Amino acid sequence: MRVDDIPEITRLTIPEKILLLEDLWDSIAAEESSVPMPQSHREELDRRLAEYENNPGRLLTLDDLRGRIEARR
Repeated sequence: MRVDDIPEITRLTIPEKILLLEDLWDSIAAEESSVPMPQSHREELDRRLAEYENNPGRLLTLDDLRGRIEARR
C-alpha cells in the first residue's frame, strides 16, 4: 500500500501527516508480538547483550558518544 492509494492522506497537512504517522506507530507497537524479528537481529541482540555482560565498563557515556559523532563531522 502506498500513500497515493489513500487520497485522503495526500490532502493532509504536514502536521496532520505526522500525527497520523505517530498513530500508526502506536498501533504497531501495541501489537509488537505480531511483528516478526529476523533471526539475524535476535542473534545480534544476543551478541551485544553478552558483550555488555562480559565487559560492562566498556559502555560510552553520552558525552563520549557525542564527542565521537562530532569528530566525524
